[in-house]
Amino acid sequence: MNDFDVPEGIDVLRVFCGPDGRHGNPLGVVRDGRGYPGDDTRQALARKLGFSETVFVDDPERGVVDIRTPGLRLPFAGHPLVGAAWLLDLEFLEMPVGDVEARQDGEFTWITARPEWAPPRTLEQYASVAEVDALTGPPDGEGWLYVWAWEDEAAGRVRARAFPRRHDGIDEDEATGAAAMQLSARLGRALNITQGRGSQILTAPAPDGMVEVGGRVLLVLAS
Repeated sequence: MNDFDVPEGIDVLRVFCGPDGRHGNPLGVVRDGRGYPGDDTRQALARKLGFSETVFVDDPERGVVDIRTPGLRLPFAGHPLVGAAWLLDLEFLEMPVGDVEARQDGEFTWITARPEWAPPRTLEQYASVAEVDALTGPPDGEGWLYVWAWEDEAAGRVRARAFPRRHDGIDEDEATGAAAMQLSARLGRALNITQGRGSQILTAPAPDGMVEVGGRVLLVLAS
């Protein structure tokens, strides 16, 4: 549903927008999760919307949210939590894996979490930005793949693309906070990542093995 023809009660955001406000990963946010009780009902809506993730808000004050892809429930994901923190103006989000801290810093919304909270994925370095850009679709293979190359290693600038390879209709993920966190943790440094068509994701190592990830969020459709 790329035209954002969504039912009432659902906001649509774009998370990790570029400096010009374009791109970013679409996110559906169901403000009142009580309207979609039960696993089957929520999964059916996530599948119908067709976004890489949809968030169901179960307690807006405590920041309790439920994240769904078109095919499964996630214990943690980056772009849905950045979007939910921005929309609901939260300082903490309660997830099954642990509490996620959130903050606003000018035009950027940040969350701090453990990279290992995200499902495992393959981080594959390519030799050049041109090789990353040349991909016309998911490379052969199974499992979540994040391909990346240095655009400017000294400045921490990275070019990346993400391929869930879950066979759920999402061939390429436009902007992926969890994978960016995992890459930042592996490299042990702050990164400025351009992903997909032109989304921007920022990361920074934090104390105790945690990583911050942040970006711009825009409201596309209000319920």
